[in-house]
Amino acid sequence: MTLENRIEAFVELGKQLKNLSPDERQVWARMAQSRNPWFDEENVSCALHGITQMLEEQYLREWLYPYHLKQVTPKKVGVVMAGNIPMVGFHDFLSVLISGHYLLAKLSTDDTPLMRRLADMLVGIEPAFANQFEFVEILKDADAIIATGSDNTARYFEYYFAKHPHIIRKNRTSIGILTGHEEADDLNALGDDFFRYYGLGCRNVSKVFVPEGYKFDKFFEANQHRQSILEHHKYHNNYDYNKSILLVNKVPHFDNGFMLVQQSENMVSPISVLFYDTFSSLTDLREKLNAVKDKTQVVVSAHGWLEGSIPFGEAQCPMVWDYADGVDTLAFLQKL
Repeated sequence: MTLENRIEAFVELGKQLKNLSPDERQVWARMAQSRNPWFDEENVSCALHGITQMLEEQYLREWLYPYHLKQVTPKKVGVVMAGNIPMVGFHDFLSVLISGHYLLAKLSTDDTPLMRRLADMLVGIEPAFANQFEFVEILKDADAIIATGSDNTARYFEYYFAKHPHIIRKNRTSIGILTGHEEADDLNALGDDFFRYYGLGCRNVSKVFVPEGYKFDKFFEANQHRQSILEHHKYHNNYDYNKSILLVNKVPHFDNGFMLVQQSENMVSPISVLFYDTFSSLTDLREKLNAVKDKTQVVVSAHGWLEGSIPFGEAQCPMVWDYADGVDTLAFLQKL
């Protein structure tokens, strides 16, 4: 296949995903939930929308243009895919195949049905892709590795794959910045960044920095309509558990009936809990953000006012050129 063949196939995949009927999306969601109860219809639909945006022809070509991709000698690239949100491994799937390499994909058990469904659709569009990838349990034959996991598994990956060219991704989370001057719509958009995927993604905001003396009343009010999230039994169980821990340990916190807000220096909050810390000045804020930049995936602020941040509500809407951990996957693949 030429690069043009590969681009056209992925563009067509995006079109077919975009045209899935509501009934077909329900089938995808039921298939996903059979393996992972967190993958409900709303979140599967959101993930599908994100993929279709990546595969818009204009964006795909803009992404690829700077690399001047040429015919490569295909290498076997092993990818250990995460499974915390629906089809989260798709960008690596796309990157390896669009660059002309051979993909050895170790799927997460939590996300196997959806990734296999995407692969089947791609092969249906361009049968030549059937000879460009396989799903494996062990990456023993890989020439290079891309792996995503926790800090603990990352240490294992770095040891085990030390002799291979590799990208090893570790725990990261996202941060929100509040000043107290945000409108209700801004705070509602920040709620999307917190609640989407039940907070399970590295692009979910799990911590906010606020001015000293900040009151969360307006934030709670702007997100009160989300209380139906308690209808998801796993989220409800997490909320009840984390609330009981805070109460038993007499930890000061705020509670609106379906989410908890706790001051903490930690970065990654439990499901249903939003951590916060304070800043005294813009200089102080920048220093605190710089101190945790290696653990930060995305920073969001109202309308993206803070340099280096993106607007509230866009944390879970990465473009195809937004690389996890800021590591250029395509440049890595191009050099193999």
